[in-house]
Amino acid sequence: MTNSPAGEEKGKEWDEGAPVPRTWTHLQMATMKALKTRNALVRECMAELLGTFVLLLFGCSAAAQVKTSRETKGQYLSVNMAFSVGVMSAMYLTKGISGAHLNPAVTLSFCALGQVSWDRLVPYCLSQLLGAYIASGLVYLVYYDAIMNFSGGVLTVYGPNETASIFATYPSEFLSLGSSFLDQVVGTSMLMLCILGLGEQRNTPAPSDLIPAIVAVIVLGISMSMSGNCGAAINPARDLGPRLFTLTAGWGPEVFTCYNYWFWVPLVAPCIGALIGTLLYQILISLHLPDPAEPERVCVCHVSTITMAVKQPEPVWDHDKGLKLEHESQRRWFSSRQADPILPPSPEAVRETPGVLV
Repeated sequence: MTNSPAGEEKGKEWDEGAPVPRTWTHLQMATMKALKTRNALVRECMAELLGTFVLLLFGCSAAAQVKTSRETKGQYLSVNMAFSVGVMSAMYLTKGISGAHLNPAVTLSFCALGQVSWDRLVPYCLSQLLGAYIASGLVYLVYYDAIMNFSGGVLTVYGPNETASIFATYPSEFLSLGSSFLDQVVGTSMLMLCILGLGEQRNTPAPSDLIPAIVAVIVLGISMSMSGNCGAAINPARDLGPRLFTLTAGWGPEVFTCYNYWFWVPLVAPCIGALIGTLLYQILISLHLPDPAEPERVCVCHVSTITMAVKQPEPVWDHDKGLKLEHESQRRWFSSRQADPILPPSPEAVRETPGVLV
């Protein structure tokens, strides 16, 4: 840098608080205007894509770290907590744009409730699926060396060195299709049942700013209690997106044919479970909450008891106020009606005038 006055003046143009050059401002405004979309559906789909991407990036990265380190750099609880942090982060990121569904089963339930238009179901689901696919690819690139070192360069679904479970969910070897289906139905029902109660204004609604954190805790609870059988997918996009990636990244079609074509369970069961949870909430909770449009009823016995307990004081004649009012009334009467022979008002009439009783 130069010490000349010209150099100092030139440097001052970029000091903090100095005006930004007009050409740069116009360029920035033109760029922002070109990137901004006016289509609401496109904005919402981009938010769902990014939110699901963040969710899967947290969760699958934790799974890769735990798996490839043979649980020396984390345990199964680490994966559950990472997915919960991903849920919270994704919801804070996208809640103001799309509602932060991040889950086709949740979107389906909100469509069934009439809170989301049915024409948004397919675009939302495709966006969530694409976000999960992209996140899986990024996790694979980040942990590529660790995955190859762990598996010996052979990408498999079975065996002690399998790595497909880093991305998608798979059942335990002893689990039947019926049991795994029930597992996913119950888990997603609990998820949807708890989510619907958070925004119910007629019950005990959670503060809007805390809803993402509360949903994360709910997901953590479900993951810690219902993931032993088949991983607690409770999200079709969370399972199908990574499964499609493993199909194209070298694991082959076995990711769909293994365990008696188990792949359809985390696709269908969460959707059915979400609808069941929504139905249970409507029947057991929502229908029995007070209607805000209906006026609150007050018990007559309570009103009568209060009225009888508090007796009103009897009217008392104030002699001084009565005399003053009587003299003032007579003075006004004589001044305005000197030519009128009507007699002045009597003291009894004055006593009936409002304002004398105390």
